[in-house]
Amino acid sequence: MKVDDAIKSRKSVRTFKNNKPDWRDIIDCIDAMRFAPTAGKNFTLKIILVSDKSKIQKIAKAAEQDFVATGHYVVVVCSDPTRISNLYGKRAEIYLRQQAGAAIENFLLAIHDRGLATCWVGHFDEDQIKLALKIPDKIVVEAVFPIGYELGKAHAKEKIELDRILFFDDFKTKKMKAPVKPEA
Repeated sequence: MKVDDAIKSRKSVRTFKNNKPDWRDIIDCIDAMRFAPTAGKNFTLKIILVSDKSKIQKIAKAAEQDFVATGHYVVVVCSDPTRISNLYGKRAEIYLRQQAGAAIENFLLAIHDRGLATCWVGHFDEDQIKLALKIPDKIVVEAVFPIGYELGKAHAKEKIELDRILFFDDFKTKKMKAPVKPEA
């Protein structure tokens, strides 16, 4: 799949077929995360692939979203802030979020490319997930992704028009200035 096509056709899916994906395909998608940009070449993410149904139920309860429990697998993405905090101090939290977002987008595009489906879940009780998965206190749970094959067709949301979010040279200029021709 071409990158443009993947970006424009990827969507959040909340209903999954009964057939279970091959876990090795999910591992390949997780591997795509390693190629995201990092702050100071420090890869901070830790990823947990959950297949245990009772743990998936606990994650769904922590997320307060029943559809999470319908995924055959759940990928939990975490950040370990230790090294990056030592290097960047207060800016480390920003860098953690940037790295997580970039890596997660790689993962989402890889999932879509493999014909799998997921939904980025960012609302959850972090303490409940940490307890269920034995995640240490210092680790930050970034997001949860139930994985399966799409049941039916999810409706793609309309995206905001580019001219509503794009500015030129400052936050008020909505049009690109005409190029100035150099004097001969």
